[in-house]
Amino acid sequence: MAGRGAAILNRVAQAIPVVIGVVIISFLLTRALPGDPAVQFAGVAATPESIEQVRVALGLDKPLSEQFVIYVGQLIQGDLGQSVSTGRPVSVELASRLPASLELTLTALVVSCLVAIPLGVLAATKPGSWVDQLCRILVTAGVSLPTFFTGIVLVYVFYYLLGVAPSPLGRLDFIYLDPPRVTGFFLIDAALIGDWETWFGALKQLVLPATTLALFTLAPIARMTRAAMLSALSADFVRTARAAGLGRQKVLIGYAFRNALLPVVTTLGMVFSFVLGANVLVEKVFAWPGIGSYAVEALVVSDYAAVQGFVLAMAMLFVLLNLIIDLTYTAIDPRFGTSAK
Repeated sequence: MAGRGAAILNRVAQAIPVVIGVVIISFLLTRALPGDPAVQFAGVAATPESIEQVRVALGLDKPLSEQFVIYVGQLIQGDLGQSVSTGRPVSVELASRLPASLELTLTALVVSCLVAIPLGVLAATKPGSWVDQLCRILVTAGVSLPTFFTGIVLVYVFYYLLGVAPSPLGRLDFIYLDPPRVTGFFLIDAALIGDWETWFGALKQLVLPATTLALFTLAPIARMTRAAMLSALSADFVRTARAAGLGRQKVLIGYAFRNALLPVVTTLGMVFSFVLGANVLVEKVFAWPGIGSYAVEALVVSDYAAVQGFVLAMAMLFVLLNLIIDLTYTAIDPRFGTSAK
């Protein structure tokens, strides 16, 4: 247990330079964006004098080095600044929008894993069969079709033509009230108070956007599962286990699949971190109030604080995700925990 704690502290220490680098790069890149946030904040009818007053109030008249020192000082105090576009603290905006993106992304990953992992395993155990061909078709379609196109097609078919899906306008239809906020996940919050009508309403709104993302994330997971299982099934330890007379299920699950899990877990972590920040197209199609659409809107108006807060939040999530992956590696294969000391 002490060794595992030391390994965790070591991973956290290794992440500190990454976070510092993200802070510096995000600060410099946002200052290189075209446009002037003071002009956006002052409004279309602003005079040069009022724009200059806004620039002074936002601290944009100071040298870049002084702006950076002020920004780092605010970060140390837990202050991500105030969004120019919304007038609210960036931390409040991120806290209110992050659960929406997490709920959508996690649901999509669960759905894609339930389909992709069994499909990849079956495709590897029966190469050249119809299952293998189906896996290849889904992988090709998943990486070829843009998410916004898939989302629009699903809306057209299931909402416009068939009328079985609710209107793609956010996390809940207008006939429902948002559940009392506990976690920010509508499915969890509605279940906690036993409001199953709202729970089913939130689930129905989640089906189409989650399916859109799941079709996209399914491809790399199924492809990696198939490749990892093919490699594991051809390994010496699997042949030895079969020669020892072990059952097919024991060899497949206990030996081959467990060893194939390591690259699959790595792929899951990469897919999650990528999709969480890159699902803006799905959020736009379904009017989903997540952090992806918030970041793009902030980028358009050169909202420095909002963009920096988004990048920093994503970096922290990525660091946390890498730590979780390392711990998962240790649970799957204890040798990783030993080598990490």
